[in-house]
Amino acid sequence: MSEENKNYLSTGDTVKSWLLTTDHKRIGILFLFSILLFFTIAAVAAALMRIELLTPQGDLVHADTYNKLFTIHGVLMVWFFLIPSIPSVLGNFVIPLMIGARDMAFPKLNLLSWYLFIIGGFFAFHAIILGGVDTGWTFYTPYSSAYSNSHVVEMALGIFIAGFGSILTGLNFIVTIQTMRAPGLTWFRLPLFIWSLFATSVILVLATPVLAITLALMSVERIWGIGIFNPKLGGDPVLFQHLFWFYSHPAVYIMILPGMGVVSEVITCFARKKIFGYYFVAFSSVAIAVVGFLVWGHHMFVSSQSIYAGMAFSILSFLVAIPSAIKVFNWTMTLYRGSISFEAPMIYVLSFIALFVIGGLTGLMLATLPVDVHVHGTYFVVAHFHYIMVGGMVTAFMGGLHYWWPKISGRMYPEKLGQLAAIIMFVGFNLTFFPQYILGYLGMPRRVHEYAPEFQIYNVLSTAGASILGVGYLLPLIYLLWSIFYGKRATANPWNATGLEWQTSSPPPKNNFHETPVVTEEPYNYPPLNEIGEITLASNEHK
Repeated sequence: MSEENKNYLSTGDTVKSWLLTTDHKRIGILFLFSILLFFTIAAVAAALMRIELLTPQGDLVHADTYNKLFTIHGVLMVWFFLIPSIPSVLGNFVIPLMIGARDMAFPKLNLLSWYLFIIGGFFAFHAIILGGVDTGWTFYTPYSSAYSNSHVVEMALGIFIAGFGSILTGLNFIVTIQTMRAPGLTWFRLPLFIWSLFATSVILVLATPVLAITLALMSVERIWGIGIFNPKLGGDPVLFQHLFWFYSHPAVYIMILPGMGVVSEVITCFARKKIFGYYFVAFSSVAIAVVGFLVWGHHMFVSSQSIYAGMAFSILSFLVAIPSAIKVFNWTMTLYRGSISFEAPMIYVLSFIALFVIGGLTGLMLATLPVDVHVHGTYFVVAHFHYIMVGGMVTAFMGGLHYWWPKISGRMYPEKLGQLAAIIMFVGFNLTFFPQYILGYLGMPRRVHEYAPEFQIYNVLSTAGASILGVGYLLPLIYLLWSIFYGKRATANPWNATGLEWQTSSPPPKNNFHETPVVTEEPYNYPPLNEIGEITLASNEHK
């Protein structure tokens, strides 16, 4: 087999060839297995918390251990799974394929971003092994910078290093999309997944340095006692919150925007229709990225900021919901009278829409000053965050992974098991987190391992749901790994989808395409549907 025709999964390659690869497809696979490791550790921490919360008494772990468990869960899930999952795994794999390029603009920089992620993960894991961190994933000062006896600086260093990997990934994506598109692939012929990743990359490049500066300042205060955030040293703890949330709210869109891009790709494929309102969906990604930088203060309604600032941030938080609502409306209209089939990727993205709508509506409740003051420190916020991040982001990631799995692995997975896993995940998620909305409204505080007995029934339901959700997560791991060895070989385009990535073999050759593709038509050019929803051949349309 010639070097040109050799695919990236060819056997006989050494471990060294993978660790030194500059092939974007292999780097995407390296990210996939890396984030699954961190997801597993975070999931174990979450399982221990849910077991603890089965009973009102703190009879499994002590308070300090519980604090460390939810810190481990939050840090690993946010920075080592949610943020890199779709961009670094699916984005790395499919961006060059979707734009007709041979690789990323900076292949060596792409590999460096993975090494920075791994080095950052090593420091985070080392902090856990040494005894963990008890500050929560938000590292609020002055506790984190002056009073905590845990390994705060080492954990912060891990996030700091991994953050630079995210910056390099975003920079690589921006340059690749801007300069390496195939002939004829104009901006308004780009797939919507590319639009979402471009907007995400801008946020990564602009917002992540703020987090790096914030964690560096916290560490400086902790190590050398320089007064920055600690009031006893003349510092201001609210300044930390401003800096932290200036990054961390746009980080929500780093997590959710790529998921929205996945939904746009999958819905058009399995509804067999062009996306409704392509321009609106594309520009709504840009609008989310821009307005997302202006709403950080809604995390601080109870943090002594002025009522006028609170009102301004409340209005802006309602404003950022508009482009998200546009996406949901356009997805719904794309489904309307479509020739819909319910393969596993489609079930996952329909789950995403349902969960995202619930999370988004409760987000509007939290953007309302009086409601937020009432439920700010309660499980209502936990439920809202997980409906957006886990219900939305993880579900979209699973949808995208199933959609592009034949292209990634060259194999088909068992479709019935894929559908079953998607349904189990949807049921388990709702049973886990919807009772937490009720708990929060009734006043149960978050971040506690003991609680009043009247809250137990909802915690039991939540823990039962977490058990079902765990099965939903475990099933895909089993059958996707099985499919690598025993699955039916995938054709170049098993879904009959549009897009350049489906015009090359599964798995793709080393340089993606034997000849540079030329784009001559609009995106999502599926055969039109007649008035009763049946597929009509385009060639017969003008007869």
